[in-house]
Formats: sequence, C-alpha cells, structure tokens
Amino acid sequence: MTRTWWKEAVIYQIYPRSFMDSNGDGIGDLPGIISRLDYLAFLGVDVLWLSPIFQSPNDDNGYDISDYRDIMTEFGTMADFERLLAEAHQRGLKVLLDIVVNHSSDEHPWFRQSRSSKDNPLRDYYFWQPAPPNNWKSFFGGSAWQHDPATGEYYLHLFSRKQPDLNWENPKLREEIYSMMRFWLDKGVDGFRLDVIPLISKRTDWPDGYEDDFLRTVYEIYANGPRVHEYLQEMHREVFSR
Repeated sequence: MTRTWWKEAVIYQIYPRSFMDSNGDGIGDLPGIISRLDYLAFLGVDVLWLSPIFQSPNDDNGYDISDYRDIMTEFGTMADFERLLAEAHQRGLKVLLDIVVNHSSDEHPWFRQSRSSKDNPLRDYYFWQPAPPNNWKSFFGGSAWQHDPATGEYYLHLFSRKQPDLNWENPKLREEIYSMMRFWLDKGVDGFRLDVIPLISKRTDWPDGYEDDFLRTVYEIYANGPRVHEYLQEMHREVFSR
C-alpha cells in the first residue's frame, strides 16, 4: 500500500504570536520557532502547521491577509522564514502554511483597487451589489453585506467586514491565487492548510438563508457551492501537480 505523508504524519500546530518570543517584545516570532525546532523534533513531530504568518492588520488573528507574499512584520522577515524552512527540513520536519483564499483583508491592494470605482479592472475580484440581494448573515454577526461609500454599493463578507470575500468566479483572480501558492511551494513549503475552503464557491443566484437556523444556512447555502470541486481540481492542476 502506498503511504502518503500528509495522511500518516503527526502534525503540530504553531500559533506564532504566542509560541516563542526571541527578542523580548512580547510577540512570538519566527526566530523563536527556530530556537525550538530541536525540541519539536524530539517530541516526534513530523509536520509544523504554522497559523497565518502573512502581512495582516490582524482584525482576525492573521486570517485577514493584506499581502500573501510577505511576512507579518512582528514575526520577522522573509529571510527568517527561509531559515526556518531550511532548519526544519534539516531535522526532517515538513512545514505547512495556514492560508485563507476565501477572503482577503480590506487593506489588500486588490480590494483597495476594487472599491475605488465601479469600472476598476479589479472590481470583480470581489462581490459587489447595488443593494443586499439576500438576508445572509456574517459568521461574526450582522449582515454579510457591507455598504461602501466610495461607490455606494455593497460587498460580501461572510466573516468580518474587514474580510471581503474573493470572487472565485473570476478566472484572473483564481490565477493570482494559484501563482501565489506556487510562489511558496517554490520556496520549499511542503503544503498548505486551506482555511474555510468549502466556502469559495458562492451561490450567485443569492438565495435567502434560513432566518432562524444559521447552521443550516451554512451547510446548505454557504458551504460546498456548485463549483467548489471544479475549483479544487483546477487548483490541483495549476499548483500541486506541477
């Protein structure tokens, strides 16, 4: 029987902010993780799963990403990350990056351009409507549609209002995401933990949710939308099979 490491491995999740502070500023960082690699290897860990380390304003603990190709300043530098990767691999440890591609931060350059005008080329990197088309609620409470005064339209955010949902219907947006993922794999990252990945395909007929049953709305309307398998198969071809 063929064994696959990601099915068999012991995976240790690290929340960098609180794991190990190397410079005494009260914030855990990448050099701090490096300093504990021998201990993690001693424990019998096979894989390190790093909670988000990308640039972020931290409205949602790093799950609101403002730059997918840079390291959060308080965690260190790209050089620190490359050293962490090399040192982990020297000890036989693999590294997974926790990444969210259902939404970005509202401070991401894509969204800043998208919100700037209705005819911006990146407008449909996100979901915009002249008025809320349904009664969808955010996981964080309140409406999932946020009015934006720049153009007078509403954008979709299933999480915080500072986490606008990315429009996977747009092939250019998907290629941006795949390119970013290849960027990290080319650095030697062993894989990804894909946060809230069942939500990337939206029901664009915008049906109402169940007013008194949010969990049913999540499972029947938000999650596992009509194109989710198509997108994941495309991701496999464009990222993991290359």
